[in-house]
Amino acid sequence: MQNLIKKTTRNKMTENLTKETFLEKVFNYEKNKEWEFEGELPAIIDFYADWCGPCKMLAPILEDLSKEYEGKVLIYKVDTEAQQELAAAFGIRSIPSMLFCPQNEEPQMAHGALPKKQIEQIIKDVLKVEK
Repeated sequence: MQNLIKKTTRNKMTENLTKETFLEKVFNYEKNKEWEFEGELPAIIDFYADWCGPCKMLAPILEDLSKEYEGKVLIYKVDTEAQQELAAAFGIRSIPSMLFCPQNEEPQMAHGALPKKQIEQIIKDVLKVEK
C-alpha cells in the first residue's frame, strides 16, 4: 500500500504538511505570537479534507497552479482531519480554506472553492507574483 501511495503522489507538485513541517516551512506559531513567515517563496496553504466535494474540485486547479508558478509560489495542503490541531490554530471552520502567505506581509485567508482566475488574481495582488 505504501508503494502505491508513493507512486500516486510522485507526480504531484503540491506538498502535504504535518504540524511539524508546517512549523518549519510556514509559521512556527508555538514560538512566535506575531506572524513570521518561514518560507523562502510565497505560499498557498490549502486546508482540505478527503471527503469534501469542493476540496476535490479545487485540488486539480492547485496542481495546475503549482506547475505554472513553479519556482515562484509553493502550494501546500493540510488535511484538516489528520491535522486537527493545525486547523484549529488557524480557526478553520469551513473547507476548503486557503491561506495566502506573501514573503513580508500578513497572510490572508480565502474560503471556498475559488475559480482558477480568482486564485491567480490573489496570487498577483496578495503574493505579488506574476506568471
